[in-house]
Amino acid sequence: MSLSSQKITPFFWFGDNLAEEAATFYTSLFKDSHIVSKTPVVVTFTLCGQKFGALNGGQAYKFTPALSLLVTCEDQDEIDHFWDAFTKDGGAPVQCGWVTDKYGVSWQVVPSVLPELLMDPDREKAERAKEAMMKMQKFDIAKLKAAHAGAGEGKS
Repeated sequence: MSLSSQKITPFFWFGDNLAEEAATFYTSLFKDSHIVSKTPVVVTFTLCGQKFGALNGGQAYKFTPALSLLVTCEDQDEIDHFWDAFTKDGGAPVQCGWVTDKYGVSWQVVPSVLPELLMDPDREKAERAKEAMMKMQKFDIAKLKAAHAGAGEGKS
């Protein structure tokens, strides 16, 4: 593995020799993504052009939600794509767009419009959007926008 020209490269520690399997799974989900190199111990790959590393490091460490990867989604189809993939085969939904995949990695699957809704200068609209968001596991853009506008309760 060569060192990257990228200043910071996130590196995953996988037990049970799952580094290549996980890298293959992740690269199948994102555009502009591929495995760059692999050895029995280390796999390097890109997701949307961002470089990552994966290590077959044994059982010493486990992933926690203390670190997550945020995926910004342009529409509901994109949210559904990532959410369905991450919850499949043992992944688990959490709350407010968070999901843990089958490898234990935490992801935030978030619509790109969310910051605009939550930071609206009209604090009542922003509060309604926040209240709707807090009731959701997987984000529903239409319900978030409806809550922001004051139509319905924005429940998921």
